Amino acid sequence: MTEPPSTTAAAGEIVLHDYWRSSAAYRLRIALALKGIGYRRVAVDLVAGAQRDPRHVTLNPLGRVPVLEIDGLTLTQSLAIIDYLDETRPSPPLLPAEPAARAQVRALALAVACDIHPISNLSVLTRVEELAGAEAKARWNHDNIAQGLAAVERMLDHPGFTGRFCHGDSPTLADCVLVPQLYNATRWGVSLKDLPRIRQVQQSCAALAAFRDAAPERVAPVADTAPPRQADRRLTSCDLRRISPPSNQLHLKRFQGNKNRKGQRPALGTEGP
Repeated sequence: MTEPPSTTAAAGEIVLHDYWRSSAAYRLRIALALKGIGYRRVAVDLVAGAQRDPRHVTLNPLGRVPVLEIDGLTLTQSLAIIDYLDETRPSPPLLPAEPAARAQVRALALAVACDIHPISNLSVLTRVEELAGAEAKARWNHDNIAQGLAAVERMLDHPGFTGRFCHGDSPTLADCVLVPQLYNATRWGVSLKDLPRIRQVQQSCAALAAFRDAAPERVAPVADTAPPRQADRRLTSCDLRRISPPSNQLHLKRFQGNKNRKGQRPALGTEGP
């Protein structure tokens, strides 16, 4: 049973409010695991609309996940939370010591968190499906992730990015953010075949218990581990090779010109798919 959101944590207790398949929550679970920080987990079922519960909105007025209650604070926004953890619990560090290297790692993390992830969010995908249908939603998300990861691969080709992980031979903020996006790529049928640096990073991260323990399958409710419903199966296995992959700009023009369908704006609260 999903535990209802709570606005209070016991003295000294760390509480993570998350949804098992949220990219933002996933990246925070990785960071917590890498730092060896224990916590009590409160599941927020975004599909059921638990993020709109007044108790959760009290924690995060945006109605999103993750939320971390720690040190008497209630923190939101995954990257801000990870920054706080790195500053208050600096071992092991998730950012390099050198300013130039820190900038490179942050750039990689932001490329995923700010450029790829936002337009693959649940609220965006819901709106796309309302305007243009399920197949268009699948194409939209597939193309967005594929194009974004191709750009990340080019960024990883920079001479400053050497080693087994995104930067060097230990995981950083960039790895915490990239791995959840690779999970999404698998869900939406995006091939990593032509992305050798990304595959190398993925393999290096998969070898660490912190990444494995934070994976969605490890925290998913039992009911959500069942095979997908037929409708979901159609979305994730549709033959995208038959569809010419137009840019997101062309998608938007098509959707903006669609006057025949009317849908309500997505409800408050989103997650990475």
